[in-house]
Amino acid sequence: MNDYLRLQEWSSALLSGERIRFRELREQDLPHLSEWWNDPASAILQQNRVAARPQETTADMFRAWSKNESPSGFGYSIVNPAERLIGHISVWGMSVPERIATMAIIIGPEFQDQGLGRESLQLGLRIVFEEMGAHKAELQTWSYNERALHLYRSLGFKEEGRRRAAVFHQGVFHDQMLLGMLEEEYRVSP
Repeated sequence: MNDYLRLQEWSSALLSGERIRFRELREQDLPHLSEWWNDPASAILQQNRVAARPQETTADMFRAWSKNESPSGFGYSIVNPAERLIGHISVWGMSVPERIATMAIIIGPEFQDQGLGRESLQLGLRIVFEEMGAHKAELQTWSYNERALHLYRSLGFKEEGRRRAAVFHQGVFHDQMLLGMLEEEYRVSP
């Protein structure tokens, strides 16, 4: 197969996995994303404080993350084959010479524990390393988010740092965990 056809085939599959695909943010996604972002059970895993924000404020946030106007990142809605919204992934901050891409993901509660977050992150990593040319991908979570920590580590992310007592919930301080994956680790990850 010549390079032209090989690259065409590769790019056709760039935004698709086995059970999910990335697509542009659509206005009809925003009520769901805002609901998930404002749900206290999800907010405590995503944000440093649980606070309900107006839907338009969170909608504007997701719009800003999803403009896809800069080569330093991207934001996509995550959908299943039936076009049902299951989450959102965003990458930002990649610049020369460091080429470090920061990642974040939210999966709707009804779609969790089905491997869709794993597949979405794997697809996001493919774009980060194979299309954007990142040297490293990083993300953060809170020390009590054991499910996310397990997923990130199983994908090959390594703990790089810990901000001790960085968030306060339920009268207790918790650490913020920073995890990273180098491009060479991505090439050999499971």
